[in-house]
Amino acid sequence: MTNTVLSYPIPPYQNVPIHAEYYQPKVFVISDITLGQVTTVETTLDMDYTIGQEVRLLIPPSFGSYQLNGKTAFVIDIPSSNEVILNLDSSVNVDAYIASSDLTQSAQIAAIGDINTGTTNASGRINQSTYIPGSFINISPE
Repeated sequence: MTNTVLSYPIPPYQNVPIHAEYYQPKVFVISDITLGQVTTVETTLDMDYTIGQEVRLLIPPSFGSYQLNGKTAFVIDIPSSNEVILNLDSSVNVDAYIASSDLTQSAQIAAIGDINTGTTNASGRINQSTYIPGSFINISPE
């Protein structure tokens, strides 16, 4: 039996699991939805979305407005730190939002964009120093 000697450094951990809290934009719990030709979403916490951010609504049936479940839209305005206005027409055939008392589920708004959405510079899709709306930013502690 031979002994193996490693001659290179071994880090204390490898392939650290991805933590959602280390990335922005994040997923937020919805507290209210105002229906209309554009849709206003209010959340329980301040959001880190930007104008141009692509989002998806995740709304269980017990919350009303379930017709918006799975719908995607872009943020077109941010009237306050916990509100966004989406380019989503919810004026027809959408039930009013009801804040449910169901503690096992929550209505959520989730960022879904990637670096393929948003604007690019004049040279095309090359590495830029600014973040494109819709891209995720790693904010892990160092």
